[in-house]
Amino acid sequence: MENKTGHNFMRLEFAARSENEGFARIAVASFLSRLDITLEEMEEIKTVVSEAVTNAIIHGYEGDENGTVMIMTTYTPSFIEIIVEDHGIGIANLEEARQPLFTTKPELERSGMGFTIMENFMDQMEVETEINRGTRIRLVKNLIKKEALCN
Repeated sequence: MENKTGHNFMRLEFAARSENEGFARIAVASFLSRLDITLEEMEEIKTVVSEAVTNAIIHGYEGDENGTVMIMTTYTPSFIEIIVEDHGIGIANLEEARQPLFTTKPELERSGMGFTIMENFMDQMEVETEINRGTRIRLVKNLIKKEALCN
């Protein structure tokens, strides 16, 4: 990741193990803790990180703990960008996977709401995926409040 003027960033890579999901949430929250965001916004960010990381581990690597998950987080005064990337199996049908309640792992009691939650809590979500190459989810939260734009 290239450091652009005014952008603070961090990059984190870790083993694709379920126990690392909590670590990822805390790491991103700690990095963003100096920003002037509400507790509700911070909880939403922690939730989307959890969803994206869990999807990478469970679906991207299908439980293979030899894979890695990478998180890149950037912020400026106007936005937060979070990218979660894996080099797993990719998503065979992205349109289907983005449908609420769709899951390929019902036996794991997956609700199929991961993408829906990410889209609802963030201002932008982009998904790039390629079979046998992995998935990259880019999430953006605008920090310029709508009320400020109206004044």
